[in-house]
Amino acid sequence: MESRLKMLNAVKYVGGTILAIGISIFLYGFFVSDYSTITGIGIGTVMGAVFIFMMGVFFVATEEMQEKVDKGIRVIQ
Repeated sequence: MESRLKMLNAVKYVGGTILAIGISIFLYGFFVSDYSTITGIGIGTVMGAVFIFMMGVFFVATEEMQEKVDKGIRVIQ
């Protein structure tokens, strides 16, 4: 349980940090800069942060399901 909680917290902090950076890049590109490329980079960064968070949650859920499943092959006679 401890390792899953640590991984979930790490994913949460990394995803939140990248999300904040992506939102700030997007807002800068949309309102301040004349270059539309910066807006696209901001959107891509936000999408990357969401992807990192979803993959981290998926890995934690997969690890938990692996622990709960009986291992081995059942032979029915």
